[in-house]
Amino acid sequence: MKEGRVEQLLGLLKVKVVRGVNLAVRDVRSSDPYVILRMGKQKLRTRVIKKNTNPEWNEYLTLSVEDPALPVRLEVFDKDTFSNDDPMGNAEFDIRPFVEAVKMNLQGIPNGTIVKKVVPNRQNCLAEESAIYFSEGKVIQDLALRLRNVECGEVELQLQWTSIPGFRSF
Repeated sequence: MKEGRVEQLLGLLKVKVVRGVNLAVRDVRSSDPYVILRMGKQKLRTRVIKKNTNPEWNEYLTLSVEDPALPVRLEVFDKDTFSNDDPMGNAEFDIRPFVEAVKMNLQGIPNGTIVKKVVPNRQNCLAEESAIYFSEGKVIQDLALRLRNVECGEVELQLQWTSIPGFRSF
């Protein structure tokens, strides 16, 4: 991070890359998938899961959020040893509804309370309705994203927000 830019940091978006569902076959009978998440100049990736079109990553990737209007881009690739990795689709999601729920300062409401629902539409990659809810003191959003530019596949994610002590989040 550059000097002087820290004050723009709103918080950390913890993205749990849960699993891939019915991902495309890119090798002989299977694929060796991994996920790349991008937001602005940040780029993070999961580990490769060998020979699996329904991989379970259950891996956390943490993005620093300065501008919630920036979409988070997700790309799935098949790891190849002797050639370029094959693309297996991509998706994008908007964190603004999630950030708005975080801003509500929901302390004291019952566990499991659904704060907001985001419905699939042509502008987003949601495969199904996505609930933003309050659980154990945290705002959580579960997402199932339908991959674009590929014949099949979805990726399931869970978002969680971390405020940074000493910084005024919102």
